[in-house]
Amino acid sequence: MIILETQTEVKADLKLLEEILTALKVTKDIELLLVENSVIEDLNREYRGKDAPTDVLSFPLQDIKGAPLGSIVISTDKAKELSQKLGHRVNDEIALLFTHGLLHLLGYDHECDSGEMRRLEKELIEKFNLPDSLIVRSEGI
Repeated sequence: MIILETQTEVKADLKLLEEILTALKVTKDIELLLVENSVIEDLNREYRGKDAPTDVLSFPLQDIKGAPLGSIVISTDKAKELSQKLGHRVNDEIALLFTHGLLHLLGYDHECDSGEMRRLEKELIEKFNLPDSLIVRSEGI
């Protein structure tokens, strides 16, 4: 189940996001926060030492019985900007960002793995007809 906190006017397609959870066989709750650039910029500065807004951040939680798997924070400003620039729906961008953040919560890391995260993200993108992955965009492929 997704525990949603929306701090913006953008609404997520929770049905689609729940389907992504099901496809990955995630049984723990996920906290999803939809925020403006200023909020994610503060988090990015505090936790990653980067003084700029980003599109998505993931915060895994300790493996404590009953606790959510973790939190995913998405900038709806970035989601709107990217969806307009790339010509797809904001909800598709949010689903893509959610997928990327969720894979990080599950322990995948495209910066140091052997392509496992990229392959799984690609499978999910195809299954749910989402835009190109963040990994592909950042690699300029």
